[in-house]
Amino acid sequence: MVKQVASQKHQSSSNKLQQSSNGVTLTNQKSISRKFVSSGSVPSQLYHRLGLAMPRWLFWVLTIVVGMTLSGLLVSSLALWTPLWSDIDRTDEEVGLGGKDQKVPLPTELWSNISQYKLTRPMNILVMGIEPVPGSVDGTPESFAGHSDTILLIRFNPSNKTIRVLSIPKDTMTAIPEKGLTKVSQANAQGGKVLAARVVSRTLSNAPIDRYIRISTSGLRRLVDQLGGVEVFVPKPMVNKDPGTRFSINLVNGWQTLNGEQAEQFVRFREPGMGDLERVQRQQALLVGLRDRLNSPTVLPKLPQIIRVMGRHFDTNLKLEEMMAIVNFTLNIERDNYQMTILPGIFSRLSQDPSSYWLDLTGRVDLLQDYAGVTIGGVSSSVKPLASLKIAIQNASRKPQLTQKVINNLKQQGFTKVYAIPDWSDNRSETKIIVQKGNREAGEQLQKILRFGQVEVSATGDLESDITIRIGKDWKDWK
Repeated sequence: MVKQVASQKHQSSSNKLQQSSNGVTLTNQKSISRKFVSSGSVPSQLYHRLGLAMPRWLFWVLTIVVGMTLSGLLVSSLALWTPLWSDIDRTDEEVGLGGKDQKVPLPTELWSNISQYKLTRPMNILVMGIEPVPGSVDGTPESFAGHSDTILLIRFNPSNKTIRVLSIPKDTMTAIPEKGLTKVSQANAQGGKVLAARVVSRTLSNAPIDRYIRISTSGLRRLVDQLGGVEVFVPKPMVNKDPGTRFSINLVNGWQTLNGEQAEQFVRFREPGMGDLERVQRQQALLVGLRDRLNSPTVLPKLPQIIRVMGRHFDTNLKLEEMMAIVNFTLNIERDNYQMTILPGIFSRLSQDPSSYWLDLTGRVDLLQDYAGVTIGGVSSSVKPLASLKIAIQNASRKPQLTQKVINNLKQQGFTKVYAIPDWSDNRSETKIIVQKGNREAGEQLQKILRFGQVEVSATGDLESDITIRIGKDWKDWK
């Protein structure tokens, strides 16, 4: 008999504060939404944060005019003002993920019959990496009460057999109850996993969030060590020995098998210039390394033991059956169907805080649909012609003459926004077409024109590009 794990249609929340079997606090959804909307004027918060010298009335007029003329702000407005919903604060019976008389199987029983556990509908899981909390002990509630250093929305979709990862920069500006306009990373510290889920859901136009996982920083180190290390490419030397940070980083350039401590250094290294975005890129590179490591024949048999060892470093409301269904689903996903991108946004020169990341979903309703399961009626996605996309050329072939040759060839094909970026320090045999903004179809169209190259949907290319072509030794001239 096949056991099906699925989240069902959402129902109304109970009016009483209650505690679920997995320790998630439940509360009235509508009252939270009202409190959220009435927590303060976001334009007023924006006015003060930007430190504008213009008269307030002029700021309000400009706000209204811009809001009426830019269609892309419709999506952003929906993300900021519509009511919120998620499954984090609902009982298992309400979301159809449990039953009173269910027998809880042992981990060994689950693992031996893993093929029986299947996802039957899409599931969104909010994953948060929590910054160290001074003075806390691993595994205690206090150790999960810090700011979320890493925020991912992972969508498992059995209908099209895809796993899509949306990285949310921790400096993304959003509204938090009683705090006004602030960074999304503060939500977990202010109100735990329930508030964090609500804030992320609201920021993404009411994206459903079915489950959550919080991982302590020591949890990442322990996981990587339990897996025997993870192989990643370090694109440049990373050194930070500032005693004020209490965190020393020293990584050399090149392919390396990182241990737990080095993996933490890899994802936490930050330098001025692009805010949190380059760290997000390294987080995605580490995710790919972890995925490949978890699929290793030497690691798979150890997963039940690893799950038990890692228990104290994870806080989640996932049940064992759901974990097994996700593992089974992941093991059967083709590599091309594992896709990643970054939540679109900009850095504003007007902001008092240069690291503030401002949401910009102009024309990106396709991203909300594909990566969050959100459909916004009456708003269509703006599809750019292929020839107008920004295409970055990065040489990884050790043949410097190829860079300009590729640029000239693409321009002859009608591409108007082609530019060179610094060479990739790794020597690659195969050309890679990196789809930076999540639109795999555009990458496949370019692949047909080139007639070679591997398409990869991830945000690991040039941050300013739509597509980054990383030239390998297989590059050929074409007409």
